[in-house]
Amino acid sequence: MAYRSSWMTDELTQFRKSFRQFLMSELAPRAKKWRDQKRVDRDAWLALGEIGALCPEAPEEYGGVGGSFAHVAAVIEDVEQILPEMAIGVTVHNAIVSQYVLAYGSPEQKQRWLPGLVKGQLISAIAMTEPDAGSDLQNLRTQARRKGDHYELNGQKTFITNGQIADLIVVAAKTEPGQGLRGVSLFMIETGKTKGFGCGRSLDKIGLPASDTSELFFENAVVPSENFLGREGQGFLQLMEQLPKERLGLAIQAVAATERAVEITVAYTKERRAFGSPIIEFQNTAFKLAERRSEALIGRVFIDWCIERAVAGELDQVTAAIAKWWTTAKQAETADECLQLYGGYGYMSECEIARRFVDARVQKIYGGTNEIMKILIAQSL
Repeated sequence: MAYRSSWMTDELTQFRKSFRQFLMSELAPRAKKWRDQKRVDRDAWLALGEIGALCPEAPEEYGGVGGSFAHVAAVIEDVEQILPEMAIGVTVHNAIVSQYVLAYGSPEQKQRWLPGLVKGQLISAIAMTEPDAGSDLQNLRTQARRKGDHYELNGQKTFITNGQIADLIVVAAKTEPGQGLRGVSLFMIETGKTKGFGCGRSLDKIGLPASDTSELFFENAVVPSENFLGREGQGFLQLMEQLPKERLGLAIQAVAATERAVEITVAYTKERRAFGSPIIEFQNTAFKLAERRSEALIGRVFIDWCIERAVAGELDQVTAAIAKWWTTAKQAETADECLQLYGGYGYMSECEIARRFVDARVQKIYGGTNEIMKILIAQSL
């Protein structure tokens, strides 16, 4: 009996049918090119916008479909399973940046940015991490000083997904350096219009080659006051309010990737023969896949419940932390065990399971390391 996610609707089912077909026929054939050139072409973002896959929660007045977080989840799942080259970039765009604009943007800011984000004309990023500040935001060194009708930003960010191609970036900076977390504020940087902003090198990663990851620099970068997001000094609270959806977005990716790894490995072990039999008939193979199929379903049911809570506005920090660490850990374990069942073929870069094995590793790092997730859970006990 096929399992259907509890948050799925007939409308979403119809959208996903056409969306998956679109991904497979129009974009997936270009995936190798993007991996080789280490970036996704901008017209792919425009294509996603055209089909309604970007910022689906945006109200119709801004060009969106007026959906819920269920629409965001559906897009993340399908992109991860069919076109993983764009998965983290789309998650950043849909489950993170658009959430900040929708939650804290003024009516004028929403009118300025949401239509472009929806259409794919504006590609987005979020810049929190610095060379000396990752999960610990108290160590932020990027500063923003008020200068009349604008702010001047000085500092550096690193490991920024979509950094090379982003047109709009949410940047966390200290407006009150001596106030710790209470001195953090958020700014919207329009990369093509900001004097003093610079994008550094595209970082060379061991995985996710098609997803550009960059350093960003601010040297007396001029940011108009109207690009301030929310209230001064409230940036940390804003980040804490939105981090559950960010971490859930990563967990949705993890479950989708886990399911895909099991799916392709089952198919391979049915075809691959050793000693006269398909290797799925060997007890070790069958037991390993039985375990991984069980954990994938357990993860699916839990994540569906988390999505329901997110749609209802009830997803809390601890639940999101549990979702993020457990599903990403299982994603990495599953990719490893599935690769083992491929033998030498699994170590070849042209093999999908090999790419998924390498790509899975960062899932336990970004969005808050899994060790930080366990600290958050432990503090709640």
